[in-house]
Amino acid sequence: MIGTRQVARYFISALVVGSLLSGASVSLARTPANPEEATGWTEKTLSRAEDYMISAANPHASKAGLAMLDAGGSAVDAAIAAQLVLSLVEPQSSGLGGGGFMVVFDAANQRLRTYDARETAPVDSNKSYFRVDGEVLPFWEAVNSGLSVGAPGLLRGLEKMHAVGGRLPWADLFQPAIQLARDGFAVSPRLHGLLQRSKELRQSKTARSYFYDAQGKPRPVGYVLKNPALANVLEQVARQGADAFYEGVIAHDIVSAVQSHATPGALSLPDLVYYEAVPREPLCVAYLEYELCGMGPPSSGPVTVMQILLMLTHTDILDYAPNSLEAVHLFAEAGKLACADRDVYIADPDFVSFPVNTLLAPRYIARRAALINTARAMPRALAGSPLGEISTFGQDRSPELPSTTHLSVVDKEGNVVSMTTSVESAFGSKIMVRGFLLNNQLTDFSLRGVDEAGMPVANRVEPGKRPRSSMAPMIVLRDGKPYMAIGAPGGPFIISFVAKTLLGVLGWGLDIQAAIALPNRGSCNYGTEIEQGTQLEPLAASLERMGHKVRLESLPSGLQGVVITPNGLEGGADPRREGVALGR
Repeated sequence: MIGTRQVARYFISALVVGSLLSGASVSLARTPANPEEATGWTEKTLSRAEDYMISAANPHASKAGLAMLDAGGSAVDAAIAAQLVLSLVEPQSSGLGGGGFMVVFDAANQRLRTYDARETAPVDSNKSYFRVDGEVLPFWEAVNSGLSVGAPGLLRGLEKMHAVGGRLPWADLFQPAIQLARDGFAVSPRLHGLLQRSKELRQSKTARSYFYDAQGKPRPVGYVLKNPALANVLEQVARQGADAFYEGVIAHDIVSAVQSHATPGALSLPDLVYYEAVPREPLCVAYLEYELCGMGPPSSGPVTVMQILLMLTHTDILDYAPNSLEAVHLFAEAGKLACADRDVYIADPDFVSFPVNTLLAPRYIARRAALINTARAMPRALAGSPLGEISTFGQDRSPELPSTTHLSVVDKEGNVVSMTTSVESAFGSKIMVRGFLLNNQLTDFSLRGVDEAGMPVANRVEPGKRPRSSMAPMIVLRDGKPYMAIGAPGGPFIISFVAKTLLGVLGWGLDIQAAIALPNRGSCNYGTEIEQGTQLEPLAASLERMGHKVRLESLPSGLQGVVITPNGLEGGADPRREGVALGR
């Protein structure tokens, strides 16, 4: 419902007119050197099904997951099969050389499970890990180096998830990816576009021979790309389990590639052999008539999304249209406050003991929400003091890159999987081993262990530590039952993408496809981002007049979601990427 708010609304309306007349300046976004940029928009309609559904980032992956569901497999089985295919067809985003987070609803036991398959820093890393000749390595040099590679966690996470929630044999889940790797798949427009933009990938001999022709031109759209090396790896893991990846010749090749790089990393065989995916307690909080649940730290995404939505309950945002100036302003202000807390307090809980629930306490949320001015943007927000004392942590301002993928699955029995996986930057570290790319997740740590004030940063590099992430796989419960699964790629923008979509469905009453398609907007305390080329762009000048430092961004979100309604399942896939929602 669109309501009336007198004083603030009249003031803001005056700003709109004044801004348009004055031509206030708006900064265009800088073009990132490596991230996954936008490659187009494909209009998509709401998908419906009665029994089961999967929404994944590529049609090949959605079809593989659907095949498992058709064969009587569980949501876990479908998620694993889809992810293995994504490792092949969407190598810029995720793969065997990366990691991720899994949120699972176990229908038989009526309980949520979460699995932390985040990469870990080498045991030989230390506080000077990203220093070369005494100087901190420039960020992009660190990304495209052996120093950026953490111990991959994906396969251990999938294995652990399957042990509890799988129904089909482990080996069966690998067959779609193996067949597609051997027979080949057509290069998609998105993959081609990202290959075209990547200079660094061409510098890797192995990657260049796979992704480019002899002249260094990217494989054209429609080119049938075969990956027998990856097929062989998948066959070994299908037969022997994840041990084949972490303990044998594959592990040796991974370590060799990292240590022989021009800028070598410290990853060693023990880092792989002793890697474990960690089951963690899910993080949940009441919101409206729902319960928001997701991954806890080292993922910062769900808690930050929760903070944003809870703070907004202290505003009148639901009285405004989703694409109104007022709604965009309030959403951005809540994002600044939540991200300020995130940058200080969230890190690997095995290394940093911080009670994350204090960030969601009603009194603290109310105190933070009171800082939101309905008519004026705040400057960069400062972290609060949820424990009633000044933080002993420094502020982490390390970049985080938007190359990731997400899938959501619901099976016939009501099991649900929401899973986000990543290799970090587009094509990760650019180091390719046996047909897959290795991550650059260690650049999610603060490259400097202390901030400008000399305070230690919670998210600093330490041996065996997992870097903080913005990934936000989430499951929404209603009356204790699953109602929605959602998540997205996008680096720090993930937080705004997921919060926007949850607000759209749970607050504004939109269907999942309409909520996903809403123009992207928000702030993680580094300016206010709005999606260029959308109906939000004309608001930019007015937002500037209100004090926002507006950046027009492409914001290719890649949201994938499923909602469980009384009349069946509804699925959405982001029109900004290649994904589809399929079901029966």
